[in-house]
Amino acid sequence: MLKKGIYIVFICLAFILNSCKGTKSVIGGETATSLSIQKVMSLHQGASPNFNTLASRVQVVYEDEDKQQSITVSLRMEKDKTIWIKASVLGITLAKAIITPDRVSYYETVSNTYFDGDFSLLSDWLSTHLDFEKTQSILLGQSIFNLDDSNYKVDVVNNLYKIQPKKQPFNFIHSLFLNPTSYKVVSGSVSQPNDNRLLSIRYGDYQFVEGSYYPSDILIDASEKDEKTKISVTYKNIDVNAPVSFPFEIPQGYEQIQLSK
Repeated sequence: MLKKGIYIVFICLAFILNSCKGTKSVIGGETATSLSIQKVMSLHQGASPNFNTLASRVQVVYEDEDKQQSITVSLRMEKDKTIWIKASVLGITLAKAIITPDRVSYYETVSNTYFDGDFSLLSDWLSTHLDFEKTQSILLGQSIFNLDDSNYKVDVVNNLYKIQPKKQPFNFIHSLFLNPTSYKVVSGSVSQPNDNRLLSIRYGDYQFVEGSYYPSDILIDASEKDEKTKISVTYKNIDVNAPVSFPFEIPQGYEQIQLSK
């Protein structure tokens, strides 16, 4: 389900279920001109950050109809290999997660529970395809869609490049807006009108760090029927290509979470 997907991508990452130093903000000043879909997609793919490792402090705020909660997250990445996250409040560790292309593992200290499995288990639970690449793409401001230039088109709308399918799939209406300066994602949306679901992801100004563009802020809005969820992600600092480690061990005595739809 769409809302569960947002939980897994960010809530599971930040564990809140139930600007940078030496950088400059990039607002953009270029004018979007008429370009082919192949050219725009090539520029977007070329805008993917070039790094080996990344470490960042991230502030995550989760809000729904019942509560609002803010959590500090330590994020570490080895590009295309590992995403490691530690979530804490007032210096107290609430949870840890480690995500690789083959596996997702996390545990929560409040409930003494853990999950350890592959993406196929999560995809079955969510009724939608989820993988490491999509998770990494959201964190880095890249498209989560598999943009095949034979099936997509590009238009200039409000000085942004709007990418959408030539023919929208049934009950999966989606589009993407790119900045004409950085060719990074400005916003993206997916709607499933038959199921009354809507997801939107918006990015604030990008930061230029060590020759690549990185997000400063991400705002996610998800709605499903009458339920609404808002998640904001703010990168407090970004350290590129510093030595990082990924300590992770599920504590003894924790109960394994059983996924059910």
